[in-house]
Amino acid sequence: MTIRVLIADDQQLVRTGFQMILDAQPDMEVVAAVADGAEAVSEARRLRPDVCLLDIRMPKLDGLEVTRALAGPGVESPMRVVIVTTFDLDEYVYGALRAGATGFLLKDSGPTLLIEAVRAAADGEALVSPSVTVRLLRHLARPERGAPAPDDPLTERELDVVRLVARGRTNQEVAGELFVSLSTVKTHLGSIQAKLGVRNRVEIAAWAWESGVVG
Repeated sequence: MTIRVLIADDQQLVRTGFQMILDAQPDMEVVAAVADGAEAVSEARRLRPDVCLLDIRMPKLDGLEVTRALAGPGVESPMRVVIVTTFDLDEYVYGALRAGATGFLLKDSGPTLLIEAVRAAADGEALVSPSVTVRLLRHLARPERGAPAPDDPLTERELDVVRLVARGRTNQEVAGELFVSLSTVKTHLGSIQAKLGVRNRVEIAAWAWESGVVG
């Protein structure tokens, strides 16, 4: 199956570079490469790509607004959004994660991680650069923000999974570190998402840093 990708970035060099990398993959096709957020929303709704690769700073509509429009709470049939940006954005990036982004990548992460992030998003998983998970979410987890405890408390094993997810581990790595099967990890993640009322592992990681489960 070919993964259909939309790229939105106001820098032509970035759009061209990403398109060359992704189009070179046998299982990927860039169906649109646009320069502003308004066009990203209209083209995404028209083409229904499997993955939307968005810059966070764009004219007309910024990445946060685009993410909300395509994947935010209340959106019927939300799309899969991967944010690609630099690290020097704090509350703005946090908003994008909360708005429904399923992946988060630094622009200098390199082609391999870019390709992995697109494949992960297409599979319904999330890939967040480990450096982003640890540095960015720690940066955002200020004591005054806090996070509400779930009505149904997480078990000790679920908390173990949360801590590893918050440190950027993949499902396979979580399974290896906890000496459990991959299917068990996925079961735990499903239970964690239901208890926390979140939709993906990015939001799990954000909750972990906010609540002080990791720090």
